[in-house]
Amino acid sequence: MGGMQTTKRIFVWSGPRNISTALMYAFAQRTDTQVFDEPLYGYYLAHSPAKAYHPGTEDILRTMEHDGDRVVMAMQKNQEKPVLFYKNMCHHLLDLNRAFMKQGFNVILTREPREMLSSFREVIAKPAMNDVGYQAQVELLNYFRNESLPFVVVDSKDLLLNPAGYLERLCERIGIPFDPAMLSWEEGPRKEDGIWAPYWYSNVHRSTGFAPYKPKDVPFPSSLEPLLAACQPLYEKLMECKL
Repeated sequence: MGGMQTTKRIFVWSGPRNISTALMYAFAQRTDTQVFDEPLYGYYLAHSPAKAYHPGTEDILRTMEHDGDRVVMAMQKNQEKPVLFYKNMCHHLLDLNRAFMKQGFNVILTREPREMLSSFREVIAKPAMNDVGYQAQVELLNYFRNESLPFVVVDSKDLLLNPAGYLERLCERIGIPFDPAMLSWEEGPRKEDGIWAPYWYSNVHRSTGFAPYKPKDVPFPSSLEPLLAACQPLYEKLMECKL
């Protein structure tokens, strides 16, 4: 049996500030799994206006592959562990051919827009739709449906409300056994962290597991109200398919 058949590839398509790094840390606790942190980030910054305002751009462009097709080829060829977990930001895809997604199980990871935007603006002060992923996630949802690809939509709040039960259901849908080791990890950074970790990962580096869900209690900035209004119906469309 060839590597394409024996290796389980999990492609996570997240928006920013969606607990994607915590989910990556959870999968990193599995002895059968190797995790990868945003392999398309270099490609994205090299080919989008975001390079002008993302923190750490110079280091990311200096150390990562800019050719998205080469990154995709590496994801397809890798066989180093039985399970390969690729944490991606959905908007990093840009105009790449999506056909490679047929070789894995796809997870759309999202978050309620008001909470996500409040958190995201702490790093990116003036986000636009292309920064936050909801439109890209709905496009992926439609692609998966049209191509009859197996996928699941995960809402980060549901995961935080019941990490053990939710991860068990997620693993079942992916087709791998649940491992209780996924529920906790050592405090601090991981070797798989992207070079951008100092700008984005401070909370997860202080954690030893999934933090209990707490609604954000800060006032929502009026400057982001138009973006919130555009994101909300997209989020609701995603919620129609959630796990």
